[in-house]
Amino acid sequence: MTYLAKQTRRYLLAGNLLLSIACSSAADAAPLQLADEGVFFIGGRQIQSPAPGISPAGPVPAGTIVVDQMYVHYRIPAQASRHTPIVLVHGGGLTGASFETTPDGREGWATYFVRQGHPVYVVDTPGRGRSGFDATPINQAKKDGSTGALPSNVLMVTAELAWTLFRFGPAFGTPFPDTQYPVEAMPAFGAQVVPFAESLLTNVPMDTVPNSLAALLEKIGPSVVVVHSLSGPFADALVGIRPKLVRAVISIEGSQSIVPTDAQISAYAGIPNLELFGDNLDSASFTGRPRFNARKAVVGRINRVAGGRAEIVTLPSVGIRGNSHMIMQDKNNLQVADFILDWLRARLPEASQ
Repeated sequence: MTYLAKQTRRYLLAGNLLLSIACSSAADAAPLQLADEGVFFIGGRQIQSPAPGISPAGPVPAGTIVVDQMYVHYRIPAQASRHTPIVLVHGGGLTGASFETTPDGREGWATYFVRQGHPVYVVDTPGRGRSGFDATPINQAKKDGSTGALPSNVLMVTAELAWTLFRFGPAFGTPFPDTQYPVEAMPAFGAQVVPFAESLLTNVPMDTVPNSLAALLEKIGPSVVVVHSLSGPFADALVGIRPKLVRAVISIEGSQSIVPTDAQISAYAGIPNLELFGDNLDSASFTGRPRFNARKAVVGRINRVAGGRAEIVTLPSVGIRGNSHMIMQDKNNLQVADFILDWLRARLPEASQ
């Protein structure tokens, strides 16, 4: 058996055990006191699907479906407060579940922020997870017998890809010596990963997600927006179209793939912005130093605008070490959550009353 096979088997065995105890681990925390909890959808549009698929009764005739909707799961703390809402937006290959629990069953940021008095709204962006996707392109290609009409790519994040891309370690099966990520729970992490099914939608995410987030803030009021990785540019675009509804932006290793426009940079004036990065940034992953340098340039642009309030922080620089790209799931995730809350209190004291 090869080394990688042995490592994979070891992580699978450990992960199966952790999957079985995850519920009991989460139950160790005190009961969560809520005034309300529920779900709703933002946006969406009706379209005609010429190929809804084949049911057990036969082909389904062309009909109406809804696409581009955004799923929202909200939790409102029981204790009345005027704490600013926090909106959590997941990264690539993930859903809002990445904020709701960790692979080894510890508490996620979604409920922890509620415990600190904040209403929390967790989204699945259009095309992901519980927001659903449009299977018409696949069904139509099969119906027409045209493989050339199939979508060019529906990316899936494998364990091997995630290991180095998300900086769990330098090579699959080898964690960084100081890693805070629960690598023993990789199978449970894999259970959270979903395909990039937004590639099946006609509208691209940069067209739908910022507008969906804007509609959400119009519904719930001015909020702190926390974005992760791929969703980083969504925050820039959201600030550009609804700056008065964004109390602050917390970008967790936000993507550098789309450079903010000058108008978006100007709209950041007066809005506190924290660009937060983990450890081991000099590993061979574009989520590390290349992304840090790109967002550092964005911070510089914001701060050259009158009223710019942007900061970029690496966790080791404040004494918090070993964090991966999945900071919200690392073993010290609640320590980082406290750092974020302290940062918010210092810059938005009225947001934590």
